[in-house]
Amino acid sequence: MSDSPKTARGAKKSGSGSLELGTDKLYFKIGEVAEIVDVAAHVLRYWESEFSLIKPQKSRSQQRVYRRKDVENLLRIKHLLYARKFTIAGARQELRGGTSKIARAPVGGLYLARRSLAGVREQLDQLAGVIRADPEPADLAADPAQFVRERGALGDSEGAAVDQQLLRRPDRDRT
Repeated sequence: MSDSPKTARGAKKSGSGSLELGTDKLYFKIGEVAEIVDVAAHVLRYWESEFSLIKPQKSRSQQRVYRRKDVENLLRIKHLLYARKFTIAGARQELRGGTSKIARAPVGGLYLARRSLAGVREQLDQLAGVIRADPEPADLAADPAQFVRERGALGDSEGAAVDQQLLRRPDRDRT
């Protein structure tokens, strides 16, 4: 593994407190945030009404659009409510003291699995593109015996006898 500050997908690694989501996106729709935080969308809307630090913007189509900072804060709220068992009022008071010292809940497993799957699909698409660009795709499933016939295994006269022995295929009874 390399120590570069970027992952294969181009997202910054989680370091210095930044949230690793497997994407460089700055804004997320409510469905994506619900998957990241692993709560229902109506819970997010409720938390938005209870916590003043969650202020999603509205898109042109009037959909809620959350910033990365909102997602981080929602994960902190979830941690306070679900892991530390705070009440809404207690969580609100805890957040007033500053969010940087409060741990975040883990990112939803389903979201991480989907991001991972998207990365695998992207790599498969790139590999398929390379294969399609190959002028002789028949070579990909080449016959090893044909390879030996054309290039020779050892490349000298002594190897030629061995090559011929390699080229003979055993008889197979199909009884």
